[in-house]
Amino acid sequence: MLTFQKYSLGALQTNAYVVVNAERTHAVVIDPGTPDGALMRKLDGLKVEAILLTHAHFDHIGGVEAVREKYGCPVYVHAAEKDWLSDAGKNGSSRWADVTPPIAGRGPDHLLAGGDELDFLGEKFRVLHTPGHSPGSVGFLIGDLLFSGDALFRRSVGRTDLPGGSQDQLFKSIREKLYTLPDDVLVLPGHGPETTIGEERRDNPFVR
Repeated sequence: MLTFQKYSLGALQTNAYVVVNAERTHAVVIDPGTPDGALMRKLDGLKVEAILLTHAHFDHIGGVEAVREKYGCPVYVHAAEKDWLSDAGKNGSSRWADVTPPIAGRGPDHLLAGGDELDFLGEKFRVLHTPGHSPGSVGFLIGDLLFSGDALFRRSVGRTDLPGGSQDQLFKSIREKLYTLPDDVLVLPGHGPETTIGEERRDNPFVR
């Protein structure tokens, strides 16, 4: 059975997740927003199989290079944001000088598409393309765990006023890709507390 640890990092309190296999030998990192010491210590002694990005806004990618360099693991991001890791303008870091220095690292090692199934930690990681917050936003579904990025939050949704955002597209993504999942799927968002699909389908005031 997989386990996970959440780390709320940086000025925007972005949720990074370390997902570990049942044997506690291998890990996957989702959205390392900063090179956080506690997160890095969690990885020590583990084989890091991949860094998975729900999208490439600066607050989700600030720790990518530190993790990739230390653990030699590949980075995955959706093809629509393939050049965002290396472009401070596209990932937004150049526009938020009071929050972060410009972030311009290496590009991704692998590109994602909706419908992909990735084999990590002895499990299937299903890729759900959920554009709207950003063009390449994805969720990662592993059994009854959904790492939703900034698409769906507890009683809220991701902002759509950034470049490439679209409210209509986001609402469509939530209704057609996320609300069709079983009620008991645990939603682990990019910011804030966890929730479930059933709760959000019933109580989210933005998308019913």
